[in-house]
Amino acid sequence: MEATHPSNPSTDEMESLKKELEKWKEKLDKVEKAKGDLLLCKHNADEKLVKARNEMMAKFADLKEKHAKESAITRENYETELSLINEENTELKREIEKLKEDLAKCNSVLSYQIKKKVPEMKMKFMEMKDMKDGYPDTDIHCVFYVNTKIPFKLKKNEALLTFEEEEVAQRLTKMGEHTVNLDSKITNVRVEPFALEMGIKFELHVTISGKTINVSEIPELSIPDDWMRDKLELHFCKPEHGGGEIENLEYDKMSRRAVITFFRPEAASGFVTQMECPFVVNGKINLVSVSPSTEKHLEKLQVCSGISKKTILLKGIQETDEDEESVQDMIEIHFQKPSNGGGEIANIKYVSKGVTWAYFEEDT
Repeated sequence: MEATHPSNPSTDEMESLKKELEKWKEKLDKVEKAKGDLLLCKHNADEKLVKARNEMMAKFADLKEKHAKESAITRENYETELSLINEENTELKREIEKLKEDLAKCNSVLSYQIKKKVPEMKMKFMEMKDMKDGYPDTDIHCVFYVNTKIPFKLKKNEALLTFEEEEVAQRLTKMGEHTVNLDSKITNVRVEPFALEMGIKFELHVTISGKTINVSEIPELSIPDDWMRDKLELHFCKPEHGGGEIENLEYDKMSRRAVITFFRPEAASGFVTQMECPFVVNGKINLVSVSPSTEKHLEKLQVCSGISKKTILLKGIQETDEDEESVQDMIEIHFQKPSNGGGEIANIKYVSKGVTWAYFEEDT
C-alpha cells in the first residue's frame, strides 16, 4: 500500500496568517496602551478628588470655626447691648417715678389752701379795676419756674471733671492728650468736647378759682341726669351745708363729676376746706370729694442744649485691677495739680463699666 500525507499550507496562506497576527498584536498593543492611559487618568482623578475633598474639609472646618467665633462675639455684643439697654431702662423708670412723685407733690400742694407769712414791704399803687359782680377777685394766681436738668450719657472708661474755674477746663481741653499715672500703669487719656442732651425750661401758670369747685365720686344712680343735677344744686346751695347761690352747674354722668360755680366766693372756700362732704340721695348718705377748680398753661417754653464750659470729658482710660473709686481718686489727684495744667475740682465721676447719666444745670 502506498502511504498518504496531509497537504502543507501554501506560502501565501502563511504570509496572510502572519499579517493577520501582526494586526491583532497592534490592536492589542493599542488596547493595552489605552488601558494604561485610562488607569493613569483614573489615578490622577483619584488624587485630585482626595485633594479636593481634603481642601473642602479644611475650608469647612475654618468656616465652622470662624462662624463659632463670630457667633460668640455677636452673642457677647448682644448681651452687652442688652445689659446697657436694661440699665438705661431702669434709670429711665427711676426718672419717671421721680417725676410722678414730684407731680403728685405739686398736685397735693395745689389741693390745699396755701398759708405763708409775707414779710412787710412797701406797696405802690399801680392801677384800679372794676370788681366783677361786685365781688373782689378771690382767685389764686401762681407761677412755677421749671428748669429741667440737662442729661449726658457717660460710657464705660470715661470720666467727667467739673472745675471751679472755667479757664482750667478750657486749658486742659486745648492740651488735648494727657498722661495719667494710675498707680502702677501709665495711660494716655484724651480730652474731647461733648454735646449735652436736650433740656427744657418753662413757666407753669396756675390759677386756683375762688368761686368754682370740682365735685367727684358722685354716686351712680338710675335716675335722669336732670334729676341728679337738681339734687346737686339743691344740696350745695343750702346755707346750712355751707353753700350759697349757684351761678352755674355742669354734671357729667360718665365720669361721675360736676363743676359748680357760686356767685359768692365764701361758699366755694367753705367746701374746699372740707375736701369731703356728705351728699344725701334717696335717703342714703354718700361722701363726695371736693377740690378747687384749677386752670394751667405753659409760657416761655425753651429747649436748650450746649457744652459745659467748666467740665471736661476724659476718654480712653485703660482698665486696671484697682476699684472704680481708687481710679477716680488718682484721676482727681492728677488733674488737681497746677503742674499738670489742672486746678480745683468741684465734681468728678468715673465709670469703669456700663453707663451712667450725669445731669447739668444752668449756671445762674
